[in-house]
Amino acid sequence: MSDKDLDATARDILVSNDRGGYTIPTKGLYPFQWNWDSAFAAWGFSTFDADRAWTELETLFSAQWDSGMVPHIVFHKEDDGYFPGPEVWGTGTSPATSGISQPPVAAILARLIHDRVGGTDRLRALYPKLLAWHRWWRECRTVHGVACITHPWESGRDNCPDWDPGMANVDGSDVGAYQRRDTGHVDAAMRPGKDDYDRYLAMVQFGRACGWDQATIRDDGPFLMGDPAISFILIRANRDLAAMAATLGEDGSEPALWADEMEAALPWLWNADLQAYAARDARTGRFASNISSGAALALLAGVENAAMEAKLAEMWDRVTYGIPSNDPAAAGFEPRRYWRGPTWPVVNALIAVGLADAGRHEDEARLRRETAALIRQGGFFEYFDPLDGTACGGDRFTWTAAIWLAWANREAA
Repeated sequence: MSDKDLDATARDILVSNDRGGYTIPTKGLYPFQWNWDSAFAAWGFSTFDADRAWTELETLFSAQWDSGMVPHIVFHKEDDGYFPGPEVWGTGTSPATSGISQPPVAAILARLIHDRVGGTDRLRALYPKLLAWHRWWRECRTVHGVACITHPWESGRDNCPDWDPGMANVDGSDVGAYQRRDTGHVDAAMRPGKDDYDRYLAMVQFGRACGWDQATIRDDGPFLMGDPAISFILIRANRDLAAMAATLGEDGSEPALWADEMEAALPWLWNADLQAYAARDARTGRFASNISSGAALALLAGVENAAMEAKLAEMWDRVTYGIPSNDPAAAGFEPRRYWRGPTWPVVNALIAVGLADAGRHEDEARLRRETAALIRQGGFFEYFDPLDGTACGGDRFTWTAAIWLAWANREAA
C-alpha cells in the first residue's frame, strides 16, 4: 500500500470511528470516548477537517466535572461490549463517566492544532476549561510536588512495570465475580492479566464507596504513585497553556508558575540507581525498578539529563522499532503484552515533539522513520512488538491513524 493509500485509509478510520462529535478508539474493544485518545484524534482531524478537530476537543470537555476533572472515559451511549461500564463506576454524572482522569495532553495538542489550522475563537472558549483541568491536577493529584496517579488506568499506561510497587500493595481478592470483555476482542496474551484486573477493580470499588471524593482517593486510597510521564506532560501542557494565554491576551502567569514548581520538584522522581526519572510510590517511597518510555518524555517538558539520555539511547538500540514501553534488558520485558514492552506510535509522537524542540533532529527523524515503518508493514494497530514489528492490540485504531496523518508521514503532515 502506498503512502497516499495509507493517508486515505487513515482518514477513513477517523471518519468511520466518529460517533457524532467524538471518536471511539476502535470498534468493539473501546466503544466509548477516551480522554487522551480523543485529543490525538483531534490532532489527526486537523490535517483534513479543522472544524471536526475542534469539535472533538469540545465534546470531550463537555463532560468535564465541576471540580475541573476531565474523566478518562465518557459513556455517551450504552454498549455492553466493554467492562467496566458506567454501572460499575457509578459516578452519577450526566453523561455517565469514569471517576478518574488521564494524561493531560489536550493543551499540548490544542496548541499544535491552533498552529496548524487556526481557530482562535474556539481556543478562547476552550482555554478556561483547560486551565480548570490543570488546576484539578495541581489540587487533587499533586503530591511531593509531582503529578501522581490513583489508578494505573489514570496514567494511560495501564500495566506498565512502573506501577508494580504500588500494585503489590492493592488487595484484589474480594472484588467478586466479573466478566471481562477485552479478551473477547484481542489475544489475552496481549492484555493485562487477571491479577491486574482484580486490583484495578478494587481501586474502582474504593472510589465508588467514597462517592468519588478525590481528596479521599488521593489521601486514603489503595494506590498512589508519582508518574514521571504525566509530570513531564503536565509541565509541557502548562507552558503551552501559558503560551495560549499570551495569544489570547490572557494572563498566563498561573500555569507558567505551576510548570516551574513541578519542574523544581522532579528530583523526588530521580532514581540514582537507575540514573533516570522513575515512577515512585508516594506512600512507601519505593521506586519502580526499571526505565520505561515515561522517562523518554523528559524532553517534551524541556528537561535535559545526559546520564538518563544515555540510558534511554541504550534502551532504544536494543529494539528495531521505536521507543519500547519497557527496557528490553529488564527481566519483566514482554514485547507484545500491552505496556510491558511494546512500542506505541502515540508515545513515539509525543517523544518526537520533545526531540524536535530540543534540536535532536536526527533522533526525531529516526523515531518517525521507525514508527512509519511499523504502520506501513503492519497497518493501523494499537501498538507493535518493538523487536519484529508484529502488529498488536486493536485494529483500525484512531490514534495510530491520527499519528500517521499528523506526524509519522511527514509528507502528509
